[in-house]
Amino acid sequence: MSLPASAPGFALIRVLRAGICNTDLELQRGYYGFRGVPGHEFSGLVVASDQRVVGEINLSCGHCEFCAIGLGRHCLNRSVLGIVKHPGAFAEYLTLPESNLHPIPEEISDEEAVFVEPLAAACEVLDQVPIASGAEVAVLGDGKLGLLVAQTLCAHGANVTVFGHHEGKLEIARRAGARICITDNPPAAKYPFVVEATGSAAGLRQAVRMTRARGTVILKSTIHGEVSLDTAPVIVNEISLVGSRCGRFAPAIELLRQRKIDVNAMISRRFPLSEAPAAFAEAARPGVLKIILTNG
Repeated sequence: MSLPASAPGFALIRVLRAGICNTDLELQRGYYGFRGVPGHEFSGLVVASDQRVVGEINLSCGHCEFCAIGLGRHCLNRSVLGIVKHPGAFAEYLTLPESNLHPIPEEISDEEAVFVEPLAAACEVLDQVPIASGAEVAVLGDGKLGLLVAQTLCAHGANVTVFGHHEGKLEIARRAGARICITDNPPAAKYPFVVEATGSAAGLRQAVRMTRARGTVILKSTIHGEVSLDTAPVIVNEISLVGSRCGRFAPAIELLRQRKIDVNAMISRRFPLSEAPAAFAEAARPGVLKIILTNG
C-alpha cells in the first residue's frame, strides 16, 4: 500500500477510528460537489511519534485576514479535511498540518476521541452566543449533533429542552439534565435561544416559530439544497439568525476528559473500514446515531 505524501510541516497519521456524520451523508448527495475521500471525525496515531491525536479539519493559509485574527477555520484559501480539496479520514492514513493536531489525553479512548470534532462544533454555540447559566434554550432535533449540543448546554448550566421524535435518543439528553419533549407542535414564540439541529429543511422554519421576539436561532444543520423561509417573522420579531459550524477543540477535549459528556451512549454500531459502504448505508437509516469505522 502506498502512503500519502507528507509535505513539510505535515504529519502522517494512521487512522484508528473514524465517525460518519450527516455532512458525510450530504456529500454523497452532492453537497460541495465533493469528489474524493470523505471523513473528518477521527482519532489517529502520528506515525513518526506514536502520539495519539485528533485534528482540526480546516487547513488554513496562515496569511489572509481571517488567519491574522486567529480564525483559520474561515480562511479565504482553506481546504477542509474530507470536504474541500483534502483527502479525508475514511482511509488507513491521512495527512494534516502538525499545527492542526491535538494530543488525546489518556482519559479519552480512541472511540470517544472521534467525537472531539463534532463536540467542538457544539461548544461553538457558547463561543458565538452569550447564553447565561440558567437561560432557557430549546434544542430542535435529537440526532448526533443535537444531543451533543444539548449535553454541552446542560454542562454549561442552561435550562435545556430537547424536541425530538425518538425516546431512546432523547433519554441521552434527559440523563444529562435536559427536559425532553416528543411533539410535532412545539410552543410558539417561547424561547430566547433555539438551536436548530434537525438536519431538515423544515427545521429552520420551526425554529423561527419557536423563538420569542429579540431571540436568537443558532443554525447547526448542514443541508444540501436551498431552504425556503418566510422572513416576515424574522424581521417583525427582530430575530437573530446565527450560522454555526466548527469550533475550538480545547473545550471539547476538556469536557470529554472530565466525563461531562456521554458519547459512548451515542455509538450505534462499528464497522471495519473495509465495510465502509455498508457502514454508510447503516448511517443513513432513520434513528441511527454514530457509526464508527475501525482501522485495525
